[in-house]
Amino acid sequence: MKVLLIEDDAHLGEALKRYLEREGFSCTWIEDDREVLLILNSEAFDIVILDLILKFEAGEKILEKIKKKYDLPVIVLTAKGEIEDKEVCFKLGADDYITKPFNPRELVLRIRSVCKRYYGKEIVTVGDVEIDLEKKTVKKNGVAVDLTNKDWQLLELLVRNRGKVVSTDKILSYVWPYSETDENSVRAYIKRLRSALGSDLIKNLKGRGYMFLE
Repeated sequence: MKVLLIEDDAHLGEALKRYLEREGFSCTWIEDDREVLLILNSEAFDIVILDLILKFEAGEKILEKIKKKYDLPVIVLTAKGEIEDKEVCFKLGADDYITKPFNPRELVLRIRSVCKRYYGKEIVTVGDVEIDLEKKTVKKNGVAVDLTNKDWQLLELLVRNRGKVVSTDKILSYVWPYSETDENSVRAYIKRLRSALGSDLIKNLKGRGYMFLE
């Protein structure tokens, strides 16, 4: 699961990034809130963790922009603890609200809970294929399917967005964020998944991307 952390406190941001990565998340941390929309346009994420007190723009404004433009859950993580602050954020679409100081373990629990609500159940069954998003396992006809890490990342992205078209650019930024991999690799991995799970589960929408069928 890919997390975008927006936090201008360098000490907290670095510590949270390390903690989340130890818990199995992929975490991108940015201090400069002017980069938020730029990075969301260029990379794919599963969830955003957003501080409200930032250097250049109010977190509430950033929350509003994210919710208007992107289909992403957002957890607010802030020192602002008044009920009025929470009311504003929830009206803008915040999916959860945590006040500082906090236990990082609670943040992990909230991330998993929010994503479960946002993306649906953790075990997805389509025909004879069972995909457990929490345990990261796949079975076909009750037999475990052996997938590489990249296979799984691609499958997870498609399954969490099942019924929606996922563009090739989004797949590349999610599965291969730091390489020059092109759409030929995406096609090759899609072919591998179809071979392992069944050709009818993943639909190719020419010029648009791929869709995992519900």
